[in-house]
Amino acid sequence: MNHPEIIKLQKFLQQKFNNKNIDVRPRAKLNDSVEVFIGDESIGLIHVDDEDGDKSYMFSMSILDIDLDDVE
Repeated sequence: MNHPEIIKLQKFLQQKFNNKNIDVRPRAKLNDSVEVFIGDESIGLIHVDDEDGDKSYMFSMSILDIDLDDVE
């Protein structure tokens, strides 16, 4: 993904979730995905799919069972 595309994804997520602390960063040596952060915490990945002529993005977020321990 190029820089303008990354910025556009970041602005989309910030608006969608009403959170200006969302940061989308390129991954080292990989150009088919970016990493999504809130502050210093990585919350997931966005992968791009443009093989069939239509470009789409898939946001993936892993939630570990220990992450749910403090949730009431």
